[in-house]
Amino acid sequence: MLALVMLINRSGSMVLPFLGVYMTAHLKFSIENTGIVLSFFGIGSVIGSWLGGFITDRIGEYKVQYFSLLLSVPLFCLIPLFKTEAGVAMIILLQSIVSDSFRPANSVAITKYAKPENITRAFSLNRMAVNLGFSIGPALGGILSAISYNFLFYSNALAALLAGLLYISFFYKRNKIAKIKAKKVKEVIEIKKENSPYFDGKFLIYCFFCMLFSICFFQLFSTLTIFYKDTAHLSQQNIGFILGYSGFLVVLLEMGLVQIAEKYFSLAITMLIGTFICGFSYAMLAFDYSLLALLVSMTLLCNGEIWTLPFMSTITALRSGNNNKGAYMGLNGISFSIAFIITPYLGTLIAEKFGFNILWIGTGVLATIIAIGFYFIVPWMIKDKKV
Repeated sequence: MLALVMLINRSGSMVLPFLGVYMTAHLKFSIENTGIVLSFFGIGSVIGSWLGGFITDRIGEYKVQYFSLLLSVPLFCLIPLFKTEAGVAMIILLQSIVSDSFRPANSVAITKYAKPENITRAFSLNRMAVNLGFSIGPALGGILSAISYNFLFYSNALAALLAGLLYISFFYKRNKIAKIKAKKVKEVIEIKKENSPYFDGKFLIYCFFCMLFSICFFQLFSTLTIFYKDTAHLSQQNIGFILGYSGFLVVLLEMGLVQIAEKYFSLAITMLIGTFICGFSYAMLAFDYSLLALLVSMTLLCNGEIWTLPFMSTITALRSGNNNKGAYMGLNGISFSIAFIITPYLGTLIAEKFGFNILWIGTGVLATIIAIGFYFIVPWMIKDKKV
């Protein structure tokens, strides 16, 4: 049911991939200013990830998730009313804070309801829902944006409302029962105070490398769509279809590839391979951007993503304790959120000053370095686990 809620919510995920195109093509912002405005999404994501993790450990994941979903609805509807760089940056900041407080709470809910031996597959199932929604949303978004960009924001609002109502209806009684059980446990067991992830040196280094990986990967949501539009000369519909294809491919392959990775490879090897493939998928765009090359690149990017992102959450869960999972998930979420600040501005700046070829080659080189880093960091961080 958590995955179904995520599917409905992400089926409305039309806004983010098209924000860059919306601002450059519709609002007539420069590429550099567009990158600056998109960075405010990352700033809000940092605040939201920290806030979501902090509140989750205090009031529980149930309230955080439904507040996030329902408060997102009016904010999505307000975005089309803002036409200046400052106005769009402000509303995107607010919307991002509210929406991204959902993520650490959702991750804690997965660890709460999944069996320990199935935790990676549980995260993968949730990501399958995200990507299935992401295959529906952008494909539909490409069609709707050709008619009116306003439809993107209103559709996102509707999806968030439906997801929130479904979540409340299914988990309301279950949350009350879980609270009663937790209260009884506290009465008979002394709860051990656990360390903050913000003072966990090994985990901070791991999160730094997660941030570097995200800077590479999250160009999918900013500079890559601008590249498709301005350099590859794709229509908005075709951009939507390629992004939809990526989501469909992840849904089709993820569970099988995750099981192969769990069975035959260590966490360190899996992270090494996945990160390297992601970097290679971007680097190849410097040499060919025909439609076939774009599809091959996206196919490789999806395969690399499958062998990296679900295992990042698993590694975080392994490192955390029983009573500070929200804080650990929140901090790991912050590493992704910081990338959302850096990636749009840095990517668009490099593309404008030096060209997309330098951007894609640099991404491939950086991803290779990160892959080697993960190979050594993961066993060192959880050396008491099977890695």
